[in-house]
Amino acid sequence: MSKSNHSGNWRKKIHDIIYEADTSSGKLFDVILLVVILISILLVMLESVESIESEYAAILNISEWIITILFSIEYLLRIISVKKPRTYIFSFYGIIDLLSTIPKYLSLFVLGTHSLIAIRALRLLRVFRILKLTRFIGESANFGKALKRSRPKIAVFLSFVIVLCVILGTVMYLVESEQDSGFTSIPRSVYWAIVTLTTVGYGDIAPMTALGQFIASLIMILGYGIIAVPTGIVSSEMTKSEKKLIPNNTQACEICNEAYHQDDAKYCHKCGHKFSDE
Repeated sequence: MSKSNHSGNWRKKIHDIIYEADTSSGKLFDVILLVVILISILLVMLESVESIESEYAAILNISEWIITILFSIEYLLRIISVKKPRTYIFSFYGIIDLLSTIPKYLSLFVLGTHSLIAIRALRLLRVFRILKLTRFIGESANFGKALKRSRPKIAVFLSFVIVLCVILGTVMYLVESEQDSGFTSIPRSVYWAIVTLTTVGYGDIAPMTALGQFIASLIMILGYGIIAVPTGIVSSEMTKSEKKLIPNNTQACEICNEAYHQDDAKYCHKCGHKFSDE
């Protein structure tokens, strides 16, 4: 029984340090983690510079392996310290942590994959936990929900844009096909319509006739209005949920790994697990 309690206390201490940023030890761990991530990304960037890589290849490789091993240990501790490992393994951060660890191991079998270590930059999202930017965390959560609710409207809108580009591309092909302006086929003309409508304007294809230039001008003006539509759809959905409560701390549940509960929370708002009074 005492062994079980000791094991539980040991696991809880690791959980508090790794998953929470409200304690001094948790903040220190996250700060160190972010510094190591930045160093790791810097090493990958330096390795891409040929002159540096040729001279310091061994040092860079050893440094990357040390950091990879540290991340591997951290990943295992994150799995061990939660009561339901699957909740972490298949969570957003769990997948990112795994993807940021395996590229160096893959480089032993597949050349060039070590550059994927740069994906560790996504782990810098944990800076929100350290700086206590909970207001922005809440806003990002609301933004994500707004995007999900906006999907049907945005899908209909994009379908309309695709049809419009096909029509405009076909019209431009009919107008410009006899000119040496690059409109050699309908698919290529549709490509031009997409580039023009989105106001990207590569300039590799350009209309030469007066009618073609007039149509192009209309498409450019239309593009500005079209770009604003998705923003309006998402903003409308965000306005509907702006009054929802925003979490105030980073307390993480040991069962479901849900974070950002209210300061006075006694139970997890997702699974109902009771938090320890300690």
